[in-house]
Amino acid sequence: MPGKLKIVATIRQATGDIQVVEIGRRAWALLHLVQAGSAGCTPIDQPGPRWSGYVHRLRGNGFAIETVDENHGGPFSGSHARYRLRSDVRIGGGNLAEWLNSPEGRREFPRPDFVKGETV
Repeated sequence: MPGKLKIVATIRQATGDIQVVEIGRRAWALLHLVQAGSAGCTPIDQPGPRWSGYVHRLRGNGFAIETVDENHGGPFSGSHARYRLRSDVRIGGGNLAEWLNSPEGRREFPRPDFVKGETV
């Protein structure tokens, strides 16, 4: 069992790269943002207890993340946020490979080909 997810993210910037270590749900949210690409992700598509909190902390660590408010219908109509990662990010390190091969990692990311330590 790999334990809590831990990744090293490199934010590519013109002024120089920044390396950030993300752990647990913040790492999980960042992986979902990377996987979603320009389509972004919503708490409706990827349920998580505190998406707004994860995004707030990721922004505080230097990630550029756009928030778009979207309306939705249904019996509990209202609005929700769509989050899009705008930073140029490389993902790797920590226990990422081990975690992606764990039952939880395979359930969350059955095709983790979006993570190869390459620029995403």
